[in-house]
Amino acid sequence: MINVQDLVVVRENGLYCPSGDFYIDPHRPVARALITHGHSDHARAGSQTYIAERSGLSILRHRLGDDAHARLQGVAYGETLFLGETRVSFHPAGHVLGSAQIRIEHDGHVTVVSGDYKTVLDPTCVPLEVVPCDTFITESTFGLPIYRFPDSEKVAGEILQWWEVCRSNGKIATLFAYSLGKAQRILKTLSLLGAFPAPIYTHPAVEAINELYRQEGVNLPDTRLLTSEHKAQTLRQEGALIIAPPGLAENSFGRRFEGESAFLSGWMQVRGIRRRRALDRGFIVSDHADFQGLIKTVEGTGARRVLVTHGSAQALVRYLQERGLQAFDLKDLYSHHEQYAGEE
Repeated sequence: MINVQDLVVVRENGLYCPSGDFYIDPHRPVARALITHGHSDHARAGSQTYIAERSGLSILRHRLGDDAHARLQGVAYGETLFLGETRVSFHPAGHVLGSAQIRIEHDGHVTVVSGDYKTVLDPTCVPLEVVPCDTFITESTFGLPIYRFPDSEKVAGEILQWWEVCRSNGKIATLFAYSLGKAQRILKTLSLLGAFPAPIYTHPAVEAINELYRQEGVNLPDTRLLTSEHKAQTLRQEGALIIAPPGLAENSFGRRFEGESAFLSGWMQVRGIRRRRALDRGFIVSDHADFQGLIKTVEGTGARRVLVTHGSAQALVRYLQERGLQAFDLKDLYSHHEQYAGEE
């Protein structure tokens, strides 16, 4: 007999719902995987079937490969599925295109697995829906009080100013941003501030995701695909801005386009991280909730039991316990699963 509080438990392959016989964002191949969104730490190849929110399917095909096409099932936000003994539905997480929280109901108890989420508005995806529940499983990537993110339009204005200074000094501006979500969000936010002063070039990894967003109806501004044929001198003369994945910041890519570089991330709130990466600038924009966003969301769900995972779990657990909630670090609660304890 399963305790209703344990609708979702931790097994070797990840988060598992026994009464529905499915996994959520498993880190190994399973029979049935429910996916919160297309980032590679949540969507992994090899499972027999996948269920995800409909607008994120093209991203999953891109990430999982063509062989996953026939094994993908798309559902709309709010649509109810009956899996085993459970009622399941997907609800907006506001993280990236197609991102979802997964609501699971069984025997009068409701658990919500949030995946990754943010509370601020993003012009490229559906905003977060706070879903009432009894148990809420929340991330805590930025679960420390020091993380309080500024308005993203204000940051976009700062990026435009930095780009203009680079142009006036004859330098190429390279902005490193995650290819799924962050790059599209900043492109759209920049475009809302007016016409660009010069062309924006995007690395192939970024442009591939841009096209998927456009196919789903997200109106991104025009960008130019950066190829090996492009010369630094030409881009410098144009006063171009380059958007590329962060993984390229410390290899020959950065040396090829000498100029100034910046990283777009919530981690840029910590100056030491910026210095260690040898960046000229750091701009604070995150696709995760900041500390206040996490607290506001937890309180909004009405959950009395909160399970915390990813990032600063212990700190957030202590804070929630002080506020009278039954809060636990998910790794500690299921510490006998050593594979999970080391996963993050």
